[in-house]
Amino acid sequence: MTLDQILTGMVYLVSVFILFYIGKVFYDLRNRSFSVKEELVHKDNFALALALVGYYMGLVISLGGVLSSNSEGLVNDLIDITVYGLLSILLMNFSIWVNDKIILRKFDNIKEIITDQNAGTGVVEGANHIAVGMIMFGAMSGEGDIMTGLTFWILGQATLVLASLVYAAILPFDLHAEIEKDNVAVGVAFAGVLIAIGNVIRVGSQGDFYSWYENLATYGGFVLFGLLMLPVLRFVTDKVLLPGEKLTDELVHQEKPNVGAGAIEAFAYIGASFLLGWVV
Repeated sequence: MTLDQILTGMVYLVSVFILFYIGKVFYDLRNRSFSVKEELVHKDNFALALALVGYYMGLVISLGGVLSSNSEGLVNDLIDITVYGLLSILLMNFSIWVNDKIILRKFDNIKEIITDQNAGTGVVEGANHIAVGMIMFGAMSGEGDIMTGLTFWILGQATLVLASLVYAAILPFDLHAEIEKDNVAVGVAFAGVLIAIGNVIRVGSQGDFYSWYENLATYGGFVLFGLLMLPVLRFVTDKVLLPGEKLTDELVHQEKPNVGAGAIEAFAYIGASFLLGWVV
């Protein structure tokens, strides 16, 4: 690595750090009903910490989509990083608002995370942020214009909502009711679903834009496989990863829900999503 490459890399890093700070400011402005510092430092709010870490991670991933595109020279790259970076921040924050109203629509997320310090809601919120970051990565990576990026962002949002509905439908219990009851185990499992589907969306939409038919066909194939794998992987988790025990019993039918079982279910979804991206 030459000195010129090191200096150029430093310039890119500084520009991304500036965008990251802008993203942080957006988060604070969007959540003016509470003080992030007071909740984290003075109230030791673990639920908010989970949600906030997820937001920061999602922000880093979304900005990575801008950085992963081919270089067109320092000046042009900085212009693209600024334009697409700011657009990513705006869309990511809007996505979070939309998903709060749809994916976790049956209760007040702010109340659950701030008032009740519900870690189950916090981990789902954080996972949702990461999933949105992955959607933004796929939408903004590769060669294409803003319109193609916006189109795949919209498709990604719709797919994430659809996946949450499919997952809730295959469960033998009320997903939202369990999360509202501070069931961290169920929250962790659902978090795995969101991250896994976000990753599938990233794989299906990233890369250069060739034509609407080709890119949409690729996207649709990945998404269809991702949705079909949800009930299959839950069955595999139940019969293979937790032999001799019923997954549902571990998550909801005991006095203290088994967070470890939820983590194993989450791993099954996330691991499969990465394997899908590597082998296809």
